[in-house]
Amino acid sequence: MYDVSTRKRALALVAQGRSLNSVSRETDISRSAIRSWQDRLAPLPRIAPQDPGPPADNEAYAYLLGLYLGDGCISAHPRSGYYLRIACADAWPGLIQECADAIVKVRPAVRVYHAQKQGCVAVTSYSQHWPTIFPQHGPGRKHEREIALAPWQQAIVDAHPWEFIRGLIHSDGCRITNWTTRLVGGERKRYEYPRYFFTNTSTDIIRLLTAALDRVGVEWKTLNQNRAAVTISVARKASVALMDAHIGPKY
Repeated sequence: MYDVSTRKRALALVAQGRSLNSVSRETDISRSAIRSWQDRLAPLPRIAPQDPGPPADNEAYAYLLGLYLGDGCISAHPRSGYYLRIACADAWPGLIQECADAIVKVRPAVRVYHAQKQGCVAVTSYSQHWPTIFPQHGPGRKHEREIALAPWQQAIVDAHPWEFIRGLIHSDGCRITNWTTRLVGGERKRYEYPRYFFTNTSTDIIRLLTAALDRVGVEWKTLNQNRAAVTISVARKASVALMDAHIGPKY
C-alpha cells in the first residue's frame, strides 16, 4: 500500500513525459500500479471483514467453549486474521473428530485442518473473527488473567450446561475407575467405582465448571493437593450416574 505522496511523486515523473517503464525502474513500483493511479490517486479504503454474527449452533458452541477454555488458544496470523487451535490427545480420535465437527457447526464457512504434534493433534481453523467468538482471548496464559463469560456466552452456557461441562471434561478432565477391597462374610472382595476429575490452574475456569455442575445437580468436591492446579472430583454415585448419562468417557 503506497501513500498519497509516493503516488504523486511517481505521477509527477510521468507528467514530465517519462515512460511508465522508466518510472517503474526508478521508483521500484509496478507499471500497473502507476497506471491505475492515473485514474485514481487516493488509495481505496480498507473494507473491514463483515461481522459473521453469533455462533450458528449454540449447543456446539457450548461444547467448543469448554474445549477452548481447557486446551485451546488463539494466535494472530502474521498478516491478518487469527488461528484457533484446540489440542486433542492422539489417544482419543473420536474427540479429535468431534472437536472439528463443533468448529464447523459454530462457523460453517471456515475450514478445519489437523496439525500433528508430539502426542496430540492441534485441530486448527483460520478466521478473522475468533477473538470475537472467544472474547477470553488475550495476552499471557489463561490462569494469569481474568476469565469471565460475556453475557451472551453465559446465556448459551445456561441453556446448554451439559455441553459446556462435556467440553471442559473432554479437555482437562477424565473418567477413571477406582477400586477398593472389603471383607464380606470373611472373604475379601474387590469393588470398583467410577469417578470424574477435572484439573485446571485457572480459578476462574474452575469456578465456571463448578457453577455449571451446580446448575445440573452434580455434587462435587475439591481435592487437597500441594500444587497450583485445582482438581475437582465427582465421586457420589448419583452424580457419577448423571455424568455418565451426559458425558461418559473419552473415546
